Amino acid sequence: MNKKILIIEDHDGIRGNIVEILEMAKYTVFEADNGKVGVEMALKHIPDIILCDIMMPELDGYGVLYMLNRYVETASIPFIFLTAKAEHNDLRKGMEMGADDYLTKPFDDIELLNAIDVRLRKQAYQKLQNKDTTEEFKVLVSKTDGLAEFAKIIAGHKGHEFRKNHVLYYEGDHGRGLYLITQGKVKTIKLSQDGRELMTGMYSTGDYLGISAILSKSAYTDTATTIEDSILCLIPIDEIEKLINLYPEVARKFIHLLSRDNQEKEEQLLELAYDSVRKKMAGAILRLYHQQIVKKDFFSIAREDLAAMACMATETVSRTLSDFHNEKLIDREGITITVLDLERLAKMKN
Repeated sequence: MNKKILIIEDHDGIRGNIVEILEMAKYTVFEADNGKVGVEMALKHIPDIILCDIMMPELDGYGVLYMLNRYVETASIPFIFLTAKAEHNDLRKGMEMGADDYLTKPFDDIELLNAIDVRLRKQAYQKLQNKDTTEEFKVLVSKTDGLAEFAKIIAGHKGHEFRKNHVLYYEGDHGRGLYLITQGKVKTIKLSQDGRELMTGMYSTGDYLGISAILSKSAYTDTATTIEDSILCLIPIDEIEKLINLYPEVARKFIHLLSRDNQEKEEQLLELAYDSVRKKMAGAILRLYHQQIVKKDFFSIAREDLAAMACMATETVSRTLSDFHNEKLIDREGITITVLDLERLAKMKN
């Protein structure tokens, strides 16, 4: 498609000569013999470039440029002044108003065509740059749904079955990736020097393991073991890092989960340091309850695991659970604990 050029020139001979040259160069040319008509034609045809005389009656070239700059459709069109005057102040005034170039009369055919060609090529380059920027923005916007992309990656990894008491990783192992529990339960523990266990967390379906190791690019800080037959999906660390780098909301999701996990561990440490046996047990039961390891109002946990979570001897756990049962705070049958009075347990903990 031929480029469109608008000529605004009140001198018929000069205007006619320019039109003839440009039509021979295969441009589509529109012409106006004064500034007011020129503005109307520019708005009607939206040319690719405008050539405009400065000294014209009614509306001079500066007025034309001022008017066209007020309209979004015409403000970015390359604008070349045609003038018999080449005073520095005139050039400065035009450039400050947004003119792209000057052609001083008289000019020859080559000067005219070169000036037009330079401006059209510059405009084409700017459009290409703007297009690239727009495409980059579109790509960036398309990356805002990172959680959906994360879900696709999870769906693309097959879950692996692990039998009860299988160690997923040991404290100090290098982080291989992020574990997602799709079925079952997993506990995380730390061992004291004398071999006693402190349970740092209990996780079930929908929970993630290893977030801290992934975000800090360090080793796992505890040991993870299944406490029943479970199915877990391992997402490699390089895929997680790519997601975090591309999708801010994925990073925010894991930071939120890590922050919540750290907060729970801090509360647990305070309980272990200062709370009575009854408060520790109430806190452990509530923590298990609110970690959604429950089906309705009950959950299952071995006495040894509950002892590791509350940092008690197993005999103390049995005695305290019996007291809670007698006080109708819980019901207990084997390893299954049913919460009967959540409100009283919460008050006891606080």
